[in-house]
Amino acid sequence: MEAYRKVIVYYFSGTGNSRNVASWVKQVAHEMDLESQLFNIAQIDRHSIEPPDPESLLVFVSPVHGFNYPPIMLHFIMRFPNGKNKVVLMNTRAGMLIGKFITPGLTGIAFFLSASILFLKGFSLKAILPVDMPSNWISIHPGLNDCTVKYLHEKNKQRVTVFAQKILSGKYYFRALLEIYDILLAPIALGYYFIGRFFFAKSFYASRNCNNCGICVNACPVKAIIKVDERPFWTFNCESCMKCMGSCPEKAIETGHGFIIAYSLVFSLIILAAFYKYFGLYFFPIENEWVKMVLESALFLILLTLWYRIIHWLMRFKIVERIIVLTSFTNYKWWGKRYRALKPDSDFEVNRRSMK
Repeated sequence: MEAYRKVIVYYFSGTGNSRNVASWVKQVAHEMDLESQLFNIAQIDRHSIEPPDPESLLVFVSPVHGFNYPPIMLHFIMRFPNGKNKVVLMNTRAGMLIGKFITPGLTGIAFFLSASILFLKGFSLKAILPVDMPSNWISIHPGLNDCTVKYLHEKNKQRVTVFAQKILSGKYYFRALLEIYDILLAPIALGYYFIGRFFFAKSFYASRNCNNCGICVNACPVKAIIKVDERPFWTFNCESCMKCMGSCPEKAIETGHGFIIAYSLVFSLIILAAFYKYFGLYFFPIENEWVKMVLESALFLILLTLWYRIIHWLMRFKIVERIIVLTSFTNYKWWGKRYRALKPDSDFEVNRRSMK
């Protein structure tokens, strides 16, 4: 077995799940008298990354978005300098609870793709671990109650602690590779990367409860929220990490289920039908299904941009704002509360040193 003297943890986190996992790993390193560093990749220079100590164990921790690491972590790994270090990959995925049974989330291609990239850069994989932390994607499903969140935190902390003790002592851990079915999610993961994430980026809006405090703009880890017409406006840079929803003190940020459903219907039944009738058939008949899919997806996103901008402008009128709010599931208590991860027991200082 190969023990380590230093551990470097790189993490990305929206509502705090991956931050907690990274902190738990650092806590174990501290208890084992190992030197350790913790880097929030949203707060460092991701274009000019300093090569790590070649003797260090590297740990990458990130949530799973669309059955893959989110672009911010994926691109960070792509830009990471070549090396020979041992690497540990961890993710946080949508954990749920049935009785006392924690239902596992799905990792998708997050481990397969990242491990392949790092292998080509000269690194060797030491261990992988998916962590079923509480799901925070309340745009898609109702939020979890406090008891469930607390239980999942406690159980996952125990699991991560045991895992970290083994790995930092020099052991390998690849049990998660048994979830080979994850590779079947590759088409969905690719679809999310090229299309889906942009669609979800245009599903957020701020209701009239917004007081323009600017917390969501400043808190966004990828700087995806700007001010347009003196109100928050979500750009395509959005990772759907849900930090804005969890951070808003007025609970003004909602998911626009109503206007997204309306747009999808208008696009499918009217715009797409008109497109093929007046352009697709007369000027350039489309035979290839792949070309057709790419063309439709591009058209969908281009017009979604326009639709979102129009809705954003119309929300200055009370009747429009009320319709949008009342057709948003996140506006209702039965859908559940906003999610923010519990704070880790030990509050280690996050190293925010810029990497030049």
